[in-house]
Amino acid sequence: MARPRSISDERLLSATGAVISKVGPGFTLAQVAKEAGVAVGSVAQRFGSKKGLLKALSTVGRAEAVTRIRDVAAAAPEPREALLDALVTVYAGLGDATAAANSLGQLAADLADEELRALLGEHYAAMEVELRALVIRAMDTGWRGPGPDVAARTLLATVNGAAIDWSIRPRGELTERLAADLESIVGSWYA
Repeated sequence: MARPRSISDERLLSATGAVISKVGPGFTLAQVAKEAGVAVGSVAQRFGSKKGLLKALSTVGRAEAVTRIRDVAAAAPEPREALLDALVTVYAGLGDATAAANSLGQLAADLADEELRALLGEHYAAMEVELRALVIRAMDTGWRGPGPDVAARTLLATVNGAAIDWSIRPRGELTERLAADLESIVGSWYA
């Protein structure tokens, strides 16, 4: 009979995110194991390799991002606020500029790997689907913006670009920067 798992994937993936925030793409399985308080073999046995760990992190991260978007949007009192709040929440957990830069450094490393790049594509496509639905809800009689597909893609590109810029040139809080940038766009889409 197999031994039950006492160390959850969630614990290991959370430790991976914390280590990436601290050291960036040069992280090791040993650093993840130390952060999780487990033996390196536990991480290696579960995920096989650093790439296996990153694949799992990407898959879980996509599901968590979609859930966060839905939860935040559901809590907003009106559709326009739901759209803006959902977009800000995408990057709200990046932390300080150093942690954001380290996380975005990992993103750059993932882009260099065909398989991880494909998983990122799935991640962004899932987010666009959610944002498109929120744009459709936000389109009322005063809407003068683009169609839902272009609006969702534009807004996602805005938060992605703003997060990169803020990690390089941090001024103020990231969430405040995102909210201001998004409002400048969405506000112009209403009469």
